[in-house]
Amino acid sequence: MVYFDNSATTMVDKEVLDTFNKACLNYPGNSNSIHGLGIRAKELQDYATKKIANLLRVKETEIIYTSGATEANNTVLKGVASRYRNRGNEIIISPLEHSSVIDTAKYLERMGFVIKYVKIKEDGLVDLDNLIELINDKTILVSIAMVDSELGIKQDIKEISKIVRKYPKCYFHVDATQAIGKVEFSFEDMDFVSMSAHKIFGLKGIGLLLKKENIVIDNLLHGGKSASIYRSGTPPFPLICSLMKALELIIPKVHDNYEYVSKLNKEILEYLSGYEEVHINSTKNSIPYIINFSLKNVKPETFIHAMEEYDVYVSTKSACSTSDISLAVNSLYNDKEIAGHSIRISLSYKNTEEEVQIFKDAFDKVYNRLLFK
Repeated sequence: MVYFDNSATTMVDKEVLDTFNKACLNYPGNSNSIHGLGIRAKELQDYATKKIANLLRVKETEIIYTSGATEANNTVLKGVASRYRNRGNEIIISPLEHSSVIDTAKYLERMGFVIKYVKIKEDGLVDLDNLIELINDKTILVSIAMVDSELGIKQDIKEISKIVRKYPKCYFHVDATQAIGKVEFSFEDMDFVSMSAHKIFGLKGIGLLLKKENIVIDNLLHGGKSASIYRSGTPPFPLICSLMKALELIIPKVHDNYEYVSKLNKEILEYLSGYEEVHINSTKNSIPYIINFSLKNVKPETFIHAMEEYDVYVSTKSACSTSDISLAVNSLYNDKEIAGHSIRISLSYKNTEEEVQIFKDAFDKVYNRLLFK
């Protein structure tokens, strides 16, 4: 099997799963309980949190555990909007955001907030001049993904942060779900950061929100003691331990993994560029983990299932998207034909050169069969 859909979800690492199982079996107590079993679980939970904080170079008090990035994104947008509506009612996002940001913004728009979409330049980067035009004293939040899930475009977070910092009443949120474990960055340029474990070979159902210690937001969930006052519910202790292990395995290898995946990316891009009916959608600012292209005159679903016959798995748009076309691709090229035929290859450091060759062989057969049948 060749699995090239890692942006949707990665396969669970055995060490991560082993960590989860050990936590479940050896530490059965609720980490909020005051008896011995609860205290043992709490001690290990605190150890995991400390380790995560060290790996991400943040304070332990800045970590809020969530069920994933979707909950984290909702918590930020709704939490800031609820808490700081007296400051202003404007929020800025980009058209490249994940649906959990875009749909939450649309919800807030129905609640009376003004949602502004910053323009994207031809290379996929946020138009900083347009951001300067949009932001003002009524802006309470700017939310920009560090790396979008469809085109893999890495934004200049530091420069965006400089603009936001000129407005002390405005916060800066970064969805780093497709960036953590793939690119190096520092939390110091942001107020909030979202992520999910299942994008870095962790388990589904656990993610986190990093929140600067001095910022207060309203809760999304209420009732019951938890690992943070900002997220109610029984602490998912075994999942927290598994997240620690996933980060422990991938963070130290970010640079080496990036270099390795870049080689796989280059080989695939050069190969695809040789086909007349292929339009490469990724730009020079796309990270090597994601390759987006369009295959003219072929429905993406048809291509996906044809590749599946050779046990090769790729995807169309983001797995969470509800649109018929890739909104990210359309926002970049303003071409619904290209956006409606986009296909995404998403790599990981666990993919091999042999798998790339299998993909190429399968692609050639499918391409000729579908376009010249």
